[in-house]
Amino acid sequence: MGAGTEPDGSSRSDEEWERFLRESVAGAADAPKEPSARARDVAKRLSVEPGRGPEGWRSYAPVRPRRRTGWYVVGLLALLVLLVVAIAPGRVVDLFAGADSPPSAAGPTRVPAGAAQRPTVDEPFRGSPAAGWASGAAGITVPKAGAVGWMSAAEVERALASSRDFLVASGLDRGVLRGERPEKAIALINPHQKDVQDLLKTAFRTPDEKNDPLLLFSRFQPSRTRLVGDVVKTQGRLTYREGERGALQVTADVTFVYPVSRADAGGSDDEIVRTIVRRELVLNWDDPGKVITEPGTFSIVSYKYDMTNGGCGAPTGYFTPPFGTDRRADGTGTEIDPYDRSTPVGRSESSGDECGRATRS
Repeated sequence: MGAGTEPDGSSRSDEEWERFLRESVAGAADAPKEPSARARDVAKRLSVEPGRGPEGWRSYAPVRPRRRTGWYVVGLLALLVLLVVAIAPGRVVDLFAGADSPPSAAGPTRVPAGAAQRPTVDEPFRGSPAAGWASGAAGITVPKAGAVGWMSAAEVERALASSRDFLVASGLDRGVLRGERPEKAIALINPHQKDVQDLLKTAFRTPDEKNDPLLLFSRFQPSRTRLVGDVVKTQGRLTYREGERGALQVTADVTFVYPVSRADAGGSDDEIVRTIVRRELVLNWDDPGKVITEPGTFSIVSYKYDMTNGGCGAPTGYFTPPFGTDRRADGTGTEIDPYDRSTPVGRSESSGDECGRATRS
């Protein structure tokens, strides 16, 4: 049987063969299983014509799966929305509610301004720069020791450690903070330094502006004030150089932050006040061959401090933090930022200045 010849002897035209092959590609039931040579020639000619025949069909096929995937994503998103509505319908209403929508009967959904920063018994440093400070002695930086004057490097290291011990005993000891006499701290002061010893004798009996224990020690009256928690935040450092007559001169500049409440308070919503004290002490570890002193003691060259939220008025020998309406009347002096350590300490043992008002606490 010749190419292009039907079983009955008739022949097909090229156009008929072309239509026949197109139907075969589309899956026509009457496509011949073994096309003739002529059919193969026509199929080859169709395969190279753009937009026609099998090649055109293959180039379109990849688009169809992408379109189906898009519908799958839309369906998945719709399902998620339905789940959110079923689980938390209130959230959906809040999402689409306008700014002028009336508050719900359940109460406000936003925390009042400033409430998130208010200190609490559990978080007494919340909202304060001191929240990120170290606790206790860990906030007092001690430099690496080197030989100075009459002291070797090892002796300087011991003197620096004792200087920090004085800061701990005078500003962090729990008994001293509750009003006890700072015996450990006093034991580190040269007993032959007459002016300081006279101050100590007077300060605890009859405190006044020039003889006030607060010049050197931090104390709160337990009948009036209660410390909140067991942590005092600190930031500061020790530095040293050679002083007069070859002495090792140590300068301590440290800020202490004390969270306190009323002595009779005891609830979770107690008012918390932070008393902030920045002290600068200059200490001389004198050469015993040149200055009368005792081993393991230093002489105090100078002492001064800045204090906010610690009370104003006549000295009592204790910090007296203001609570309630007293806070508005407290602090008639110059406004200061108690956390700004870039400026010199302003209050000294002889200044007589009024206590400052904190710009932040």
